Amino acid sequence: MNSFRPDAILRKLACVALFAAATGISLPAQAQETTLRLVSAFAENGYYVLHLQKWITKFNAEGRGNLQINFIGGPKAIPTFEVGNAVKTGVVDIGLSTGAFYTNVMPEADFLKLTQISVAEQRKNGAFNYINQVWNQKANMQYLGRMVENQPFHLYLNKKIDKPDLTGLKIRITPVYRDFFQALGANVITTPPGEVYTALERGVVDGYGWPIGGIFDLNWQEKTKFRVDPGFYDAEVSLVMNLDAYKKLSPKQRDYLQKQVLFLEGENSIWATYTTDETARQAKAGIQTVSFDAAQSKAYREKAYDIGWASAIKASPEHGPKMKALFSK
Repeated sequence: MNSFRPDAILRKLACVALFAAATGISLPAQAQETTLRLVSAFAENGYYVLHLQKWITKFNAEGRGNLQINFIGGPKAIPTFEVGNAVKTGVVDIGLSTGAFYTNVMPEADFLKLTQISVAEQRKNGAFNYINQVWNQKANMQYLGRMVENQPFHLYLNKKIDKPDLTGLKIRITPVYRDFFQALGANVITTPPGEVYTALERGVVDGYGWPIGGIFDLNWQEKTKFRVDPGFYDAEVSLVMNLDAYKKLSPKQRDYLQKQVLFLEGENSIWATYTTDETARQAKAGIQTVSFDAAQSKAYREKAYDIGWASAIKASPEHGPKMKALFSK
């Protein structure tokens, strides 16, 4: 009777491996750790990215041996308006961006600002799945999750107005508010965030559109005198992933990624507090609030959404109406 010889078994396994290597025969692969390259459309020192980096630290600590994220950087690595294309073509695996920054990939990206329900509700009512259907087909992207919500946009000015009329004013925009501000009579100018300070300083623009948070990250409070209330739309900052890279992940890796993204979304309650804090901080910095009467305020906000959806449906007759139905209260 032959005795059990561990050393003999090990030698046989080594011989098999050498034979496989010499002949090109593949052996069953063990699970390997995958590292995903992530780039941000926002500056590294901004609140959005600082919040994300805390999440990346948690992600990597719990994902050792399975899935990791390598944060490449912000606009110095890839320009803000090129992040969408970088994700689409696989130059990077994941991008932190807002839809307004990659309308050059597809117009539907900008529709996310018009959501009036939380991302948790979007996951329940079919909106989230519909977003992914469109993003998969049109942009080779998987829409992973929304990191920022409850962040209204505002108009910031250096010249006081007493009614919703921007005639004669030069306003810095992104696609988010182009149509709305033009409808109010503004002359609009598109610039990356990194150029706004200089544009304000030199009088190239009289104001700009931006969410309630983030102007201190860019020192714009130094060149800003007024904020117009009420806010409108909802700033959307999300993680999007190259679809091919997403499909290459193992089921275990996809499950882990989903778990961590849901954790990130679960922290979105911080943004309402952040809005309150930033509003107070702006007042302390000397930024005055411009408010309209009740009727004008209501009309101002409603006009923003009416124009936003009209533009969306014109740009995408197929998807615009469906997204409006899914995104509205």
